[in-house]
Amino acid sequence: MKKIGKIILFIVIGLIVLSTFMFLWNKSRPAIIVYDIVSPTTGTIENKTIATGKIEPRDEILIKPQISGIVSEVLKEAGQMVSIGEIIATVKVIPEMGQLNSAESRLKVAEINMKQIETEYIRQTQLFQNGVISKEEFDAAEAGYDKAIEEKMNASDALDIVKNGVSKKYANSSNTQIRSTISGMILDVPIKVGNSVIQANTFNDGTTIASVANMNDLIFKGNIDETEVGKVKEGMPIVLTAGAINNRTFDAELEYISPKGLEQNGAVLFEIKAAVKVPESIFIRAGYSANAEIVLAQVTDVLTIPESCVEFSNDSAFVYVLKEENTQQVFDKKQIIIGLSNGINIEVKEGLTPENKIRGNEIDTKAKKEKPAKK
Repeated sequence: MKKIGKIILFIVIGLIVLSTFMFLWNKSRPAIIVYDIVSPTTGTIENKTIATGKIEPRDEILIKPQISGIVSEVLKEAGQMVSIGEIIATVKVIPEMGQLNSAESRLKVAEINMKQIETEYIRQTQLFQNGVISKEEFDAAEAGYDKAIEEKMNASDALDIVKNGVSKKYANSSNTQIRSTISGMILDVPIKVGNSVIQANTFNDGTTIASVANMNDLIFKGNIDETEVGKVKEGMPIVLTAGAINNRTFDAELEYISPKGLEQNGAVLFEIKAAVKVPESIFIRAGYSANAEIVLAQVTDVLTIPESCVEFSNDSAFVYVLKEENTQQVFDKKQIIIGLSNGINIEVKEGLTPENKIRGNEIDTKAKKEKPAKK
């Protein structure tokens, strides 16, 4: 019995020694690395940059009153179209008491003066008809009477202007009627009936009655980083993507690059502007955020490979060309001349043909051997 136990023990020890030896031997063997095989393809390489910004009208005009007062009526609202000279709102003038008193006093004096001159004019007319006075004296009396009439009219107009902001003579061009100075769409009407408004003057910009813009003339206004501003130039085509309009792009043309950069969050950005070409079937609202895609360089119908396949050494670029593929992959290192890159694919100018096969990324053989866990 003891003899059988010893035999079993020796067998177990032998198996342990043999398995340990096999484990160490397998571990000491070099691992066979398998690579993905990539073939060069013909395609297009574009080097792009993205500028963020928004779409807005080229010219947004602020309509301001030419007289101070209180808004008595608002005739238009945001979104409506207006023409040049069309009334947007009306303002009621609140007269200043000192000016009102002075204007009323001037009118009373003019009426008294006119009454006196009118009496004298009637008397001079009768004397002239009877041949008592000469033609020259009568003409002087008539001229004095005409001046008195004009003075009364001026005083009356001055009183109307102080009280109502406009005289009867110029009622059609009243500055109490706030009119649009351009044709376009009303973007905003920030005032309401009852609001006090101030006219534009040396010390104040004045109260904005409405903002009007031509929505058929839009521009993209955005910023571009200083590292790429040297690569863009006026006249470049731009493709715009508006966040509020899905699956649509718009063509634009770069027309302005700011000569001065502004620092924002540690980066120097330069303002750019581009004229937007909007189809008639689409309405773009002012202020839409948008991204501008600018193509800095482009090559078409060139030989391309993934940039991850390229190995760089100093100023040279190399790839590993597949030599044979039997039990183990064998590669030859080959120098190539590269061109434009978009960060994913790179142009190959010399050194490869479409028939070549090159080494790609390493394949994880362990992951392939592992079976998915059963649920």
